[in-house]
Amino acid sequence: METLVANVLLTFLAIIAIGIIVLRDLLGAVILLGVYSLLAAAAFVVMDAVDVAFTEAAVGAGISTILFLGALSFTHHKQKPRGHDSLAALAFVVVTGGLLIYGTLDMPHFGGADSPAQTHPELAVRFIEQSGSEVGPPNIVTSVLASYRGYDTLGETVVVFTAGIAVMNLLGLRRKRPDVETSKAGSHSSADTSDFSNPGDAEQA
Repeated sequence: METLVANVLLTFLAIIAIGIIVLRDLLGAVILLGVYSLLAAAAFVVMDAVDVAFTEAAVGAGISTILFLGALSFTHHKQKPRGHDSLAALAFVVVTGGLLIYGTLDMPHFGGADSPAQTHPELAVRFIEQSGSEVGPPNIVTSVLASYRGYDTLGETVVVFTAGIAVMNLLGLRRKRPDVETSKAGSHSSADTSDFSNPGDAEQA
């Protein structure tokens, strides 16, 4: 039953992904992205990865959707049609996708006995029994994220921080554009009026 639910969710995810690619309405695409993240979170719950599901629901369906909707307020809701499609980009995507799928062939099957979680059960026992004395916090999840997976958490924090700075810079540049245009218009108008600063010149003109 669990495998059936996971396959159904993956099928819906594939259909929604194709819909996002084909759809030209940017607002509809953003809504589909939110639905995609919620279904992905549900798939993670089915696969007993509840912590990843919380992150996907909060970041993918929550924060990302809000940022996309905010970005749409600065642009049009319809994607402009292009005159031609790049075959090189399509070939690059197909080759990259094929390599990624090929790389998954060496991965252990979901729930398989040869997965690292099954072949190294002593790690889970160590985290449960010794995390309090080795790290300190009483919460085992906090100990794993902050100490045992510290570099992983640091990398995720750097990615989120960099994305936040990029969004702030984009919004800041967008807000500065009207001021720049106003200053340019003011300089042109002042240059035009300077030609007639002398009343005699204006009368001769």
